[in-house]
Amino acid sequence: MTDDHDPARAQAVLRRHAADATLMAGGAAAILLQLADPRVAAGVARHSRFRDRPLDRLVGTHAYLTALVFGDERDIRHVSRIVDARHSRVRGDGEHPHRPAYDARDADAQRWVAATLLAVALDLEERLAGSPLDTATADALVRGYAPIAARLQGGPAGWPATRAEFDDWWAVRLGTLSVGDDARSVARDLLAGIGLPAVLVPLMVPVRLVTAALLPPALRAAYGLRWTPRIQRTADGWLVVIAVLRRVIPRHVRAIPTRASLRRVRRRSRYAGH
Repeated sequence: MTDDHDPARAQAVLRRHAADATLMAGGAAAILLQLADPRVAAGVARHSRFRDRPLDRLVGTHAYLTALVFGDERDIRHVSRIVDARHSRVRGDGEHPHRPAYDARDADAQRWVAATLLAVALDLEERLAGSPLDTATADALVRGYAPIAARLQGGPAGWPATRAEFDDWWAVRLGTLSVGDDARSVARDLLAGIGLPAVLVPLMVPVRLVTAALLPPALRAAYGLRWTPRIQRTADGWLVVIAVLRRVIPRHVRAIPTRASLRRVRRRSRYAGH
């Protein structure tokens, strides 16, 4: 728990949350939410090597988030420059009849991407805990996710300050989404495990189930993901498995991927600085 008058405790809440590797279970759901914005889908479909190297996207996103929460200013500047350089090449003028104009440096698009990560994280936290987050903790997480866009071109303007404000904004934004051919094509390859090492492909079975469970019903249908009572029970069972693992695996073990990511970021930021 935290409060508005204790930044140190708010930071502790954010770090405890961000270090937990079980939150990666929501990664595919966040990506499908992002792709439901046609601007994001067009940029990914035309410019990203996501289909060929999905693990690179996961590692890169995790490194950026890790630096924001656990890194110093040098680390944050380093990862921000890398992301910004990649985004600078992702733009389109909208001349294609089925694709809107897009620009990966668009502030609103960056806030949308950050919002999907937050929405899935809040949902997972509550599903795995079996109870709602208290208001103070949820508010701290909402504020803690603000730099994801703000450290690029998103800026602090327009980001909610509380969970209540975020939920209201999120509900409105969901009504504006549209899953098109680009989004469905990328999602199909992602959930099939295209580009993954063969040893990891079997893991996509529970990933597909958990992803479907975390998506709003309208988007789940738009992506063509089957959802029956039996599938729901199976997905809920996998979420129970993750929740049990979260309770029995010590926190410092669940933080191993984050510590490894931070070491890589610091090594590269120090090398770049020299």
